[in-house]
Amino acid sequence: MKQTGFTLIELVIVIVILGLLAATALPRFINIATDARIASVQGVAGGLRGAISLAKAQVLVAGSGGGTITMDGVSVAVNASSFPTNAPGGIEAAMQGLDGYSVAHGSPDSTFRPTNGGNSTCQALYNSNVGTVTVTSTGC
Repeated sequence: MKQTGFTLIELVIVIVILGLLAATALPRFINIATDARIASVQGVAGGLRGAISLAKAQVLVAGSGGGTITMDGVSVAVNASSFPTNAPGGIEAAMQGLDGYSVAHGSPDSTFRPTNGGNSTCQALYNSNVGTVTVTSTGC
């Protein structure tokens, strides 16, 4: 009776090939968490830019400079330059929810950082004086 199957050499070669593939693919999978945080910060920055543009457009349409506007039923404080203020009632209200992010308000900046890792340089920075958003993704 003749037996069929793989020889020991064939099995060893397959194991070596799988090991080489795993060794080359593993570093790429390790960076996925970092890439996800970078993409998340860039996504929040895009949301900030959109909220800033909508708030400024609403102020221009209303013909007022500074005060409070209503965006989808939410009151948003805007400064004299027609940008949302750097406060919870300003840019945070315009964003209407930021799960997974901590926000620190300074003058004139608000800093948005992911709460799921990364260090203090992984952030989106909103400047309420000029309405700009800057992304720093080093250390994510």
